[in-house]
Order: sequence, then structure tokens, then C-alpha cells
Amino acid sequence: MKQVVRTESYLADLDAIEVYIAKESPAAAVELWLHIDDQVTKLADPKFPRRRGRVAGTKELVAHENYIVILIENTTTVTALNVVHARRQFP
Repeated sequence: MKQVVRTESYLADLDAIEVYIAKESPAAAVELWLHIDDQVTKLADPKFPRRRGRVAGTKELVAHENYIVILIENTTTVTALNVVHARRQFP
């Protein structure tokens, strides 16, 4: 099992998503926050699905149909860098 690290930028992105969704549905916002972060926790298992990232050296986790977690990974650690909307053009 790998250690999962959450950066400040990942947590800030997740909080911003929650604030935005909470305007319409506070319960849905909390549920989504927990769902995405739970998916990140599962990255400790090297067999949990992730894909090659669009930016060299990164990988991506489709944590929700609308949200992708950008991450980097080495032999002992998975680091969640950011959460982006699936329709957002990046990098």
C-alpha cells in the first residue's frame, strides 16, 4: 500500500467545488466532497484505476463523472495535486 498525500491546492480545489455546489444543495456538496476524497484514499491500492495524465509525469483519477484528480506517483507515495472539472481545458 502506498501513502496518499493531499496537497493544499487539492484541498482548496475540493473546498471551492463544495462551496459552489452548496449554493444549490448543501447536502449534495458534502456528499460530493466525501466521494471525491474517498476515491483519492483508494489510490493507496496500486491496482485502483488511474490513467496517464495529459501533463507529462502526472496521472489522473476520474473521481466523479464531472471531476478529475490530477496526481503524481512514485513507488511509495501518491500525491493529489488538484481537482479539475472534466470539461475544463488543461493544462
